[in-house]
Amino acid sequence: MEVTAITRNTRMSAFKGRPLARACRGLTAAKALELVEFSPRKAAAILKKTIKSAMANASHNNNVQTPGELFVKLCVFDEGARMRRYWPTARGSAHPVARRLCHCKVVLTDEQVKEAK
Repeated sequence: MEVTAITRNTRMSAFKGRPLARACRGLTAAKALELVEFSPRKAAAILKKTIKSAMANASHNNNVQTPGELFVKLCVFDEGARMRRYWPTARGSAHPVARRLCHCKVVLTDEQVKEAK
């Protein structure tokens, strides 16, 4: 059984969330929540929200009694769309600025997962 949760179009670069996502892979959902709880990164709040959503999906949709004991099979931050803006510069010209967005995806499973190293 696999349970999925996705948080889309978060105003953050995916590059900043990937190390934290890599650290959560292979842990139980409760341990992963504990790990992100004390992380000062912005990605931690997004990841916490997504893991909690996956746990809620497991208990509501799949009738799992203890969603905290599920394992994190997949935890990724993917690139989203980019908001294209312009920064005014000297003599009436402008430089393009790409405001990055990302998607966070968490998949929980009841089978123990080996962490990829």
